Amino acid sequence: MSTFQAPKGTYDLLPPDSARFLAVREAIAAPLKRSGYGYIETPGFENVELFARGVGESTDIVTKEMYAFTTKGNDKLALRPEGTASVLRAALEANLHKAGNLPVKLWYSGSYYRYERPQKGRYRHFSQVGAEAIGAEDPALDAELIILANDAYRSLGLRNFRILLNSLGDKECRPVYRDALQDFLRGLDLDEDTLRRAEINPLRVLDDKRDAVQKQLTGAPLLRDYLCDSCKAYHEEVRELLTAEGVAYEDDARLVRGLDYYTRTTFEFVHDGLGSQSAVGGGGRYDGLSEMIGGPSLPSVGWALGVDRTVLALEAEGVTLELPSTTSVFAVPLGEEARRVLFTKVTELRRAGIATDFSFGAKGLKGAMKSANRSGARFTLVAGERDLAEGVAQLKDMESGEQTPVPLDSILEAVRSRLG
Repeated sequence: MSTFQAPKGTYDLLPPDSARFLAVREAIAAPLKRSGYGYIETPGFENVELFARGVGESTDIVTKEMYAFTTKGNDKLALRPEGTASVLRAALEANLHKAGNLPVKLWYSGSYYRYERPQKGRYRHFSQVGAEAIGAEDPALDAELIILANDAYRSLGLRNFRILLNSLGDKECRPVYRDALQDFLRGLDLDEDTLRRAEINPLRVLDDKRDAVQKQLTGAPLLRDYLCDSCKAYHEEVRELLTAEGVAYEDDARLVRGLDYYTRTTFEFVHDGLGSQSAVGGGGRYDGLSEMIGGPSLPSVGWALGVDRTVLALEAEGVTLELPSTTSVFAVPLGEEARRVLFTKVTELRRAGIATDFSFGAKGLKGAMKSANRSGARFTLVAGERDLAEGVAQLKDMESGEQTPVPLDSILEAVRSRLG
């Protein structure tokens, strides 16, 4: 056993389980690729201020969970705790918004880091797939992103998830609600940290998961009662578009999400089979974030879906993904000359797009066939001295057990015809 272990709150992703994670990532990305979203990849760390300004200095992410450090050059950096701020920073830096084709539609996949209490479904290192549509204020764009996430989950076979939907208003109507909520919170028996948070961003208190806080929030003013006519009309159009496309959702007047930059549309995907960590993803509109980090006014909307939690949701529903075999053909050489000949054939099959593996090391026939079985290959390709003298190799169907001699110069055609 190694002297070292994975850090607390993290895990190693290993075969064969890793194939499920890859399949989930690909399924989430597939609808985005069909909808004009281009792939973006940003650094794993950024300037601390990017997250302090964008995510919010009062959020738990910034105050408690962010991995921040100072480099030898005295730069203050942080491992990225979420993706939106980084993606928007990169888009602004590259002037993608000036190309004349708004919205800029981007998707990403990667690792994120938060110092949290480790538990099932919540890790200090986790994986997400996200999408951002930058530079357009349109209810159809909000609905598009929700529909794409919904379709991705449906394509994986998930059925028991719910979409929670709310509107957080805008700069016109939210300040009025903010004042009303602060007045209400000042009358509660809250600890000093929570009261301080209420003065900076009172909506964050609504997102507090502690029972002692939630019990006191009964009767708190609801943002939906303070929405201006413009926000009401905007939100109603999002709802109508989702309904027209057969996407079910639940109105949740208390849904605020955990980041400061959200405005208007906000939503969350939850799965009740995951216990307390029921959120599998979410997002919303963030019309003021660009200005917060020094850019121009660029109304935008996006989401991030947790790969780890999506896999747990699939397990909770008992959904087994149909994963392609990693190996279609496994070559078993018997003797040095056969090793050289079959190695060439393995390369030929691989270059033709056929997943092929080879029996490495000095294994006998019995050991090599065990390796072939473990690989899950549909066929084995076996050759010894007698086979080579006859100019053939033996192609064995691992399901039926049928074995057929195939001319060495026809192996590719024979394998192709049998694989269909």
